[in-house]
Order: sequence, then C-alpha cells, then structure tokens
Amino acid sequence: MLIDKVYINVAQLLKEPVGSSRRYQIDESLGTDDINSVKGEVTLIRTNRGIMVKGEMTAGVTVICSRCLKLIDYKVNYDFEEECLPSVSTSEGLSLPDQTDNITIDESHMLDLSETIRQYTLLTIPAKPLCRPDCAGICPSCGHDLNQGPCQCPSHAYDRRWSKLVRLGKESKT
Repeated sequence: MLIDKVYINVAQLLKEPVGSSRRYQIDESLGTDDINSVKGEVTLIRTNRGIMVKGEMTAGVTVICSRCLKLIDYKVNYDFEEECLPSVSTSEGLSLPDQTDNITIDESHMLDLSETIRQYTLLTIPAKPLCRPDCAGICPSCGHDLNQGPCQCPSHAYDRRWSKLVRLGKESKT
C-alpha cells in the first residue's frame, strides 16, 4: 500500500513549554517521484514560534544509471532541519507567522512532513547515479550494454566530428 502523506499530530507539543521534544520513527512507502521507501527518525522540538523538526532519514529511490541507462534501486541518506509554524494559535504566548515560507501546521494541528521528505530526498540523489562504480555504459554506436561484454562494433569506430583531431594524433606519433 502506498502512502503519500506523513502526518504527525503536534497539538499537545504546541501546548508544552519551549524546549519540550518528542521523537518519532518514520517507516513509510511514498508513492511519489520514484521514492520507494523512507525510514528514519524525526525529533520535534517546541520553539517560541512553533516546532523545529530534525530528521535523519534513509530513502530508497528508483533512478536510471547515467552510463548504462538501466533502472536501479538506490539508497540515499540525509539529515534535515526545518522550522514549522502553526497556522492558528494554540496558546496566548505563540506568535503567528507573517509569512508562509516555512512549513505550516494546519488547523487540526497536524504536521505534514511529506513534501519536506520528498524535497530533501530528491536533492540528495546524485546528479549522475551509477549502478556500480565500474559501470562500462553502452556502446555509442550500437547501444549494446558493455557490462555484458564487448559489442561487435569495430574498435576503431569514432565520431566523424573528431576525424581531424584523430588524424593529427596519428601524424604526431610518426
């Protein structure tokens, strides 16, 4: 079953004094952006404005190897820290935000961490993920997966745009 929301009820924590904290384990399957699973721990700390969320997460994602173009399962680890502000006041001493740039706690005092987890997971994925460090990639001529062995293309095949440079290299060797 895919769950696309990670909700935590923070009503009681908002009523407690500054510095109060709670820890929660997260073990969810998210159905967005090829994020298969997210596991980790978040600590919620009451601040004078709202709640500070600190998390240590491990996410399993499905990405494409940048060399051989196969789908691979990839693990990313990251820490995050975000301040969440309530959209309504729960106590007299709580100052409500003037801006909505931060994560907000809804009227039901539910904190939705789904978007924060999604964004941090996507930011942590390498720009060029590899299925393995020594991935040979694919042949630029025929598209054969070179991890399965050499292709039948002639070994001297090269891009014609480089012909003058190749000829210059041959001339310098003689």
